[in-house]
Amino acid sequence: MKPGNSLKITLMGKPDCHLCEIAESVVEKVCARLSLPWEKINIEDHPDLHDRYKEEIPVLLVDGRKLFKYRTSKPDLMKSLMRRLS
Repeated sequence: MKPGNSLKITLMGKPDCHLCEIAESVVEKVCARLSLPWEKINIEDHPDLHDRYKEEIPVLLVDGRKLFKYRTSKPDLMKSLMRRLS
């Protein structure tokens, strides 16, 4: 990773969502491996986000842009984030 190079990584989901739990595990592991911070947002706490993403969760945003929705794998997420860091 280049010095000063940082990504804003946000996982949008909601409680009791099986796909969200899987995505959270993948994001947590990949971001830990890359030493990247990330945040999880419950769309049920934000009416505007709920309206926008309710049919797409889980959604992962990187720097405000949608990187994936529904599913990703550790290798695919690692590759995508590494590309953005280089």
